[in-house]
Order: sequence, then C-alpha cells, then structure tokens
Amino acid sequence: MTRALSDRNRSANLGYFFSAAVERSPDKTAIYDLYGGVERQLSYALLDERADRVAGLLHGLGIRAGDRVGMIVGNRSEFLEFFFGTMRIGAIPVPINTRLARETLKFILEDAECRAVFVEPAAHPAAIEVAQEAGIAHRITTEPVSGIDGWLDYASARDASARFDSPPSLAADAQAFQPYTSGSTGLPKGAMMSHAGMLWYVDYNQRYWPTSSEARGMIALPLFHKNAMRGTVKPALHAGASFVLMPGYDPKGYLEALAKYRCTYSRGVAAVFTMLLQQRELIAALDLSALKGLTIGSAVVTPELMDEVERALPGVKVGESYGLTEGGSPFRVPLDGRPVPRGSAGVLAPEMGVRLTDEQGVEQDLATPGAIEGELWLKSPYNCMGYHKRPEATREKLVDGWLRTGDVVRRDAEGFFYFKSRMDDMFSCGGENIYPKEVEDLLFRHPAVANAVVVPVPHAVKGWVPAAMVVLNRGAHADAEQIRQFCLEHGPKYAHPRLVQIVAEAELPLNGAGKIDRRVVKEVLTGSARGRELAG
Repeated sequence: MTRALSDRNRSANLGYFFSAAVERSPDKTAIYDLYGGVERQLSYALLDERADRVAGLLHGLGIRAGDRVGMIVGNRSEFLEFFFGTMRIGAIPVPINTRLARETLKFILEDAECRAVFVEPAAHPAAIEVAQEAGIAHRITTEPVSGIDGWLDYASARDASARFDSPPSLAADAQAFQPYTSGSTGLPKGAMMSHAGMLWYVDYNQRYWPTSSEARGMIALPLFHKNAMRGTVKPALHAGASFVLMPGYDPKGYLEALAKYRCTYSRGVAAVFTMLLQQRELIAALDLSALKGLTIGSAVVTPELMDEVERALPGVKVGESYGLTEGGSPFRVPLDGRPVPRGSAGVLAPEMGVRLTDEQGVEQDLATPGAIEGELWLKSPYNCMGYHKRPEATREKLVDGWLRTGDVVRRDAEGFFYFKSRMDDMFSCGGENIYPKEVEDLLFRHPAVANAVVVPVPHAVKGWVPAAMVVLNRGAHADAEQIRQFCLEHGPKYAHPRLVQIVAEAELPLNGAGKIDRRVVKEVLTGSARGRELAG
C-alpha cells in the first residue's frame, strides 16, 4: 500500500482520529488510568502503538472489515486501546453496558453476531459464561480465566502482535461502531454509527467549541456511555489534551482526583453532582482552583442543582447538556457569548437541522416568534444510519434523513431550548397532561430535597397520579406530608405527588449509565401505592 493511499484510508477511519496529536506530541500523557488503585500513564505514542497491535491481533485471528466485536469491559485504558484498534481494521466494536442483566448481555452478543469478544471478568459476573454460551469463536480476556480453554490473554496477545499498518479503504457509509440503546421501551437496539458522521462531529466540535491541548478532563462515568466518550475522550484526544480515567464513581475519590490531577473540567449525570454536594467539608479542604467547568447531562437536570453546585464550587461554571446516542448534541452555548438560562441546554447549534412537531405530527414553524413546543427531530451527518437488524425501528425513527428523538422540547422567545420529557414519560392525570420533569423541578425547590424522581402510579379515579421518590440533603429534615404540602402550595394542584417516599441516597436505583432507573422506581412506588387510598 502506498503512503498516500494509507494516509487517505486513515483519514476516513475513526480509529485513527487522534493521529495528528500523536505526531505533534508523541510523549505527552494522554490518559491517566486509575484502574485498580494504581496510576498508569499512557502517552499518545503508546496508545497509538497499542491500538495498532490490537488491530494486528484481530487481523491475525481472521477478523475483517464489517465484522462485529463485542466488548464487556469497564473503565480502564484497555477499553480505549481495543475500541479504536478494532476500527483500524474496519471491524465494528460493540461496547456493552456492564450492568445489564445476564440475558440482555447474551441477547446483545447474539443480536450483533459478534465474531470476537473482549471481556474483563470483573466487569460482569456472567461475562465469561455468557460469551461461552453465545458460541463466539474468538474470546479475549483482560485476566486469566481458570479452568476454561480457548481464551486469549489480552496483554500478551496484544504485545506479541505486529503493528497493523494497512488500514482498509472504507465505503462512504461504512459503520464505525455499534452502541446499544438503553431499551427503556423493550429490548435494546444496536445503533449503527458511521465513520464519516463521527469524524465530522469530532472536527465540528473543535471548530466551534475548541478543546485546548492544555485541558485536562475527568471521566468517572462508564466509557460505554456517550457522556464519557463523546463528551471527553474524543475531544481531548483530537486536541492533544489529557484526561483522568477512574474505574467508577465515588464522590470522595472523584473530588480528590480532581484536585490531585489539576483537572480543568468534568462531565456527569445529575446523580454524580447530587452525591458530590454531600462532601462539603472535603470540597473546602481541597485545592480545586484548576477546575473551571462542569457539565451535567444525559438525564433531567434541575436549575436548583446547578445553582447549588456553583455555590459549593466558587469559580466553576456549571452548564447543562442535551444529546442522544443516535443524534449528537444539537443545542450548545451561543457563539455570540449570550449566557444560557438555567434549565436550557442552549441555542440551536450551527449546521444542525431541527424540527418540532405537535401531537398530531404537524411541524411547527421555527421562524414564528415566541415560545413553541413539540417532539424534537434532528438532522446532521452525526445521525445514526439505522438500527442493526431492525428495519421497522429504522423506518419509524429515521424519516427522510431526520431522526425522531421521542423527546419533548420547548424553545423560548429568545431561541433557547429546554428539554421537558420523553414523550412516553408524559401521562394524563384526570385529563391533565403531566411531564414528570415539571414535578421534579418543583420538588427541587424544597430546601430539604437533594434528589427526586417522579413517575405515574395507578389511581382509581384519575387513572394515573404523580408519585415521587425523594432523597433529602444530608442533615435536612422533612417528612413526606410536608413535601406533598409544599408542592400543593407552590405548583398546580393536579400535578402534586399523591405519594412521596423518602429514601436514602444509596437506595435510589441507578442504571448502568448512572441515570435514575425510572422503571425500577415505578415498580417500587406502584407497590407502595397498592392498597393505599391516595388523594385525588
């Protein structure tokens, strides 16, 4: 292969997107990996070499462009070596949520028709067993598997493999990787993300909202989730910056690492920062002067939480993000410098197409002055190409290049967009439409409430009524009736929670991406409501 052809093939392959940073700063530390409680540093040159050797390893096993390779791996640098190395031969990594139920794990491996799988045994108690049952031909593990033949040791096999240097020519619509959606309305679906779309988005971010090569991020959320990968990994590596990779989130370790590594920014879900606020004494004792920005997203974010984080961390700007696995982030901080109002994810980003449709599917005129609301449709090169082996879901969600998000969004008169709810979260209470987020926002105004999630529970007269699971601030005191009365006094009466259940922070159910698991909350609160006479 000629050098010119090789360079052209690399430039069209997401696996090589940080090649320019490797050339500029080969010895610079790209990743500070804290897996196992022992710091490991990976320079840009070492990350690049290991990705090449992963590509060589897989190519030697017979894996070729278009083959899918499963990944059941936690937060460690090996995840990134393997993820980008797989794409370098044109194969398709399938990163899997390590907190999924055993049967769902097996379903994804089989649905994706994986020809190889990379497993960290500690990441999921059934990972080894499920990979065996799925009949996957090539199995690679981060740690030895006792008593079972047929598993390759990752580190030794990687290091024994030659560096792959013949990236294949990819079609214009070649698939890069295949994340699986959370499956809130059924079995998870594999979103087919393209090399071209992902490379466009990496460049797009750097053109409009550039990451400095001096920046240092912090990742404590799972690498299989878009919040970590799209929000920190890709922008940092593309810019030649660095980031700290924690194996998991705990508020004390997170704060200490932010201070020790002089991190300048971090991203997380609301639960991350709710727990962080319980560490006020530690925050006061640490030098967090390097920290300039925090972004909260991937789930409902209340203005009260953002205000509280800024009060606890003076000098740190807290923003809200909105984005989808399949469609990227269409709303951003205005380029003209206008401040973003609390509760908004920003204005429409350049080069992004947006539609809002009403309940009948009629498109609303975005040129009309004033506030409008509707289901969000997106169009950009980022959009997924469809869902693996799901033609009906593809036809339903992708219409003439537009992605139907299923999210209800409001645009105010100044052009700022606000996420309101999932369409399937909305419910009718005695004829009144209620969005859980509106009730959650009200609950967060109570001075004792640290976190809250609202779901519908059955009601003999109203059909459905709001019920709330609430976590109190550390040291705060309030009972369920006081919180219910607060909502009656400060919000619309039809929307007040008829049932309030106060739980400890550790009892709030979270899914693998760190979001509140609404399905579990609904099961718990429906059980609590059963046999009780709820207010009308």
